[in-house]
Amino acid sequence: MKPCHFLLAILLVLPAAAHAARPMITDDARLVDPRSCQLESWAKHNKNSDEYWALPGCNVGDNLELTYGGAISREDGNANTTDVILQAKPLFRPLTTNNYGIGLVVGHARHPSVDEKSSMLGDAYAYLPASFSLADDALILHLNLGWLHEKAEHQNKLTWGVGSETRLNDRLQAIAEVFGDDRERPFYQIGLRYWLVKERVQIDTTYGNRLDQGNEDRWLSVGLRLLSPQLWH
Repeated sequence: MKPCHFLLAILLVLPAAAHAARPMITDDARLVDPRSCQLESWAKHNKNSDEYWALPGCNVGDNLELTYGGAISREDGNANTTDVILQAKPLFRPLTTNNYGIGLVVGHARHPSVDEKSSMLGDAYAYLPASFSLADDALILHLNLGWLHEKAEHQNKLTWGVGSETRLNDRLQAIAEVFGDDRERPFYQIGLRYWLVKERVQIDTTYGNRLDQGNEDRWLSVGLRLLSPQLWH
């Protein structure tokens, strides 16, 4: 079995009932290496529930990253598949050191606990990620501007995000972001990201909350990101 066929088999057996490198929600103008894959996974502890995410993705050629995965949430002892995401991301201009990059992301998010009695269609979204490298990648800024159609609420939203990655040493980064839409108060997230094995295994931890909203929407997360070498030619 070819490596790409093996990965596809893994994707198909994931729970069928995800953005910049975890844990950021604000996306970047970068892709996983050509013909290689990654697995972004994390656990998120909210005030009244826990979420467990897995988002495998592959750059299937030179400039198209496909991601498919989702989340299982646990609340009051009950576990439900709450999110399934399918997303495509090409770049118009890849990010390089001391320069900028820009791309496009289009995706579909289904929420089985909400959508199971309706059609297979869920939320649709699209956005433009732009990234800017400063001081030889010591600071990288990310800007997102996009659109979200929420099926359950029958409404469209303007989405946005502003994020940063600050290099503390050759393995450790500080990350921060603010993100939201034009309907509700925005969220923020801060944390650290560390390479256990450079360019292959990364861990992270973050704290997030809604701005000026007390503790109702706060969360803590711990994540693991795995990146493969080139898997096929």
